[in-house]
Order: sequence, then structure tokens, then C-alpha cells
Amino acid sequence: MSAPKTPLRPASYSAVLLLSLPMLAFLILPLVALFLRAPLDDIVAQLQTPQVRQVVALSFSTSLATALVAVVIGTPLSYLLARYRFPLRGILDTVTGLPIVLPPAVAGVALLVAFGRQGVFGSTLAGLGITVGFTPVAVIMAQTFVAAPLYIRAAQIGFAAVGTEMVEAAELDGASQWQVFRHLMVPLAWTALLGGCAMTWARAIGEFGATIIFAGNLAGRTQTMPLAIYLGFAFDLNTVLSLSVILVCSSFFVLFILRGLLKREPIDSVV
Repeated sequence: MSAPKTPLRPASYSAVLLLSLPMLAFLILPLVALFLRAPLDDIVAQLQTPQVRQVVALSFSTSLATALVAVVIGTPLSYLLARYRFPLRGILDTVTGLPIVLPPAVAGVALLVAFGRQGVFGSTLAGLGITVGFTPVAVIMAQTFVAAPLYIRAAQIGFAAVGTEMVEAAELDGASQWQVFRHLMVPLAWTALLGGCAMTWARAIGEFGATIIFAGNLAGRTQTMPLAIYLGFAFDLNTVLSLSVILVCSSFFVLFILRGLLKREPIDSVV
């Protein structure tokens, strides 16, 4: 959301700030406590261990792969929903956004019964010698299922914001649909696409529920940072704190840098 066009009067500013303090404190104090309990030297020491490095590497590689998959296969769908009217479009639009509000555990169960070894489609894949469940591919699939709709929503908003007049003018000049998309739609909507991609990555790197059900929590194979945090509570609190700080810092810097790049673009509209 864009900033107010006119500044608040000092009295109004003080009142609004005072009313904002309880929520600010609630959001900030747990993060402050987390950093106080996990000093920098502990984090550096934890990053030297092979187990933590492996977990961090898997988390970043799968979440980046998820963001890439979301862009490649999500862009056509977002463009379709933004620029065309067709029967059952409303239902398709609703289904596309459903994973955003769906409990992650339900998403994991759905993926498991669909693509697990004994699943509706997984049994066919198993017959071909292809195993999906409890593999790194399953991690990416789980992350994509729950996170890609954020990119689709953001891209849809960006494409829909492009004026129809410009598109019609380009078509009158003889531009093909691909040329309109490549030279007009993408350049004008790129900030929304970038914002949605960043939100997808941030959601993917923190995904837990769908991943643990569909991909499992196999050390060195499917164990991401959120899964290691869950497992670590019973064994090593220092590792849990260090991984938590890494996740917080990663998400914060991505969002902070993105807001600096986009200035006033509609990233807020996708969350």
C-alpha cells in the first residue's frame, strides 16, 4: 500500500503511533528474544557443522527451484486469468488461490494421495520406475503447491493493471500475441512479477506442513530448515535457534531489498 499523500498532524501521529505500539511490540519482541538467545558466534559455529550446512543448502536450492517453477508454469496461468474471460473462470480463479488458505497439512495429504507410491497418479509413476514421494522432488512439489499461488496472484494483478488501450494499440500496429506479451506486458508488469517471485521464495523456504507429510524429514535428503527446527527441539536447541535466525534474516533481507527496488509497487496486495 502506498504511503499517505499528506502527513498526519503531530497530535494525530502521536495517537496513531500509540495505538500501533501493542501490535508492533507483539511482532518485534519475539524476534528480539530470538536474536538474544542465538548470538552471532553460535550461528557461525553451527554453520561449520556438515549437518547444518546440508540443511541450509537444501532449503535454499529447493526454494529457489520452487520460485523458478512458479515463474515458468505460473506465468501463463496468471496471464490467462488476468486478460481473458471464459466459462468457469471464477471457479478456476478460486481454485488457484485455494492453497494460500488451505492448511499445509491438508496440502501434504492431497499431494501424498495423488503422487505417493500408492497414490492415484503415483502408482502409475511407480510402475514406470519413477518415485516422487520422500525425495527432493517431493520437497519442491510441496513448496510449489503452497507457494506458487502467491506468484500467480501477484502476476495476475500486474498483468490486469496494464491498460487495454495500449494492448489494442500494439495489436493494431501488427504486434503478435507473443510480441505483446514480451515487449509490453512483461516490461509493464515486471515489478509485480518480481514481487510475487520473492513472496513465493519466502513462503517456500519456510514451508513445513506439506513438506513433512509428502517428502518426510529425512536427514541429508528431504530435511529443510523448518523440518530441522522441528526435529531439533528434542536434541539441540542451539541448532534450532541458529536455523531460526538464518530463516528470519533471509526473509527480512529479501523483503527489505525488494521494497527498496519496487518502492511503491503492489507487493502488499499479494499477502
